[in-house]
Amino acid sequence: MDVLAYFDRIGHQGPSAPSRDTLRALHRAHMLAVPFENLDIALGRPMVCDEEAILRKIVTGRRGGFCYELNAAFAALLRELGFRVTLLSARVPRETGREGPEFDHLALRVDLDEPWLADVGFGDCFVEPLRLQTGIEQPQGRRRFRLTDQHDSLQVEMAEAGGSWKRQYCFSLLPRQLGDFAEMCHYHQVSPESPFTHNRVCSRATREGRITLAGRRLIITRQGKKEESLLASDDDWRAALKQYFQVVL
Repeated sequence: MDVLAYFDRIGHQGPSAPSRDTLRALHRAHMLAVPFENLDIALGRPMVCDEEAILRKIVTGRRGGFCYELNAAFAALLRELGFRVTLLSARVPRETGREGPEFDHLALRVDLDEPWLADVGFGDCFVEPLRLQTGIEQPQGRRRFRLTDQHDSLQVEMAEAGGSWKRQYCFSLLPRQLGDFAEMCHYHQVSPESPFTHNRVCSRATREGRITLAGRRLIITRQGKKEESLLASDDDWRAALKQYFQVVL
């Protein structure tokens, strides 16, 4: 792996030695630079659980991706730097309230002097890694996060300022391999029941909040306040992709 090229991709100019400060800095830089996006689905381009292809897309091609791609790439970077990283399978709740299937989402465990939950592939969630510890609240900006025990798994919950706790996903600590996620990666690209086959999405964190393109809706969130506009054409959509995400299709 070309670590310097990856650092350039995410705009990281800080230290690289494995530590909690390095992990936090890399995680935040990744969230600010690399968008969560499913654009290849509409383009008919397969997204695969292959580390080399993923790195080529995100680092060389300066694209984003969805969880299997983003967290696989981030795991590869961390390992190259000497971090101990474990892939974890997570399940995302559906609108009905039931949990999604195993391998529905890919998250990361990073072990330093204490374990951490890293995730640069869930979209609008925590910007810095969370301590892999239940029973504590972990504030980040206007939000609070916590991990709760759920029988044989752990659950990530988030609360907006003044709001109630909401489930994000649950996960087990059983170590996984990237190939274990291949079937669900394919499912999310082709199934009409997948949330990713219904709409084009491109979204990334900003220092003030988040910028999202959902279809032709441009949503800019600053300090908890949303501004939404409707783009008139696909040309305007492509221009917004380039302006806000530096993505050229």
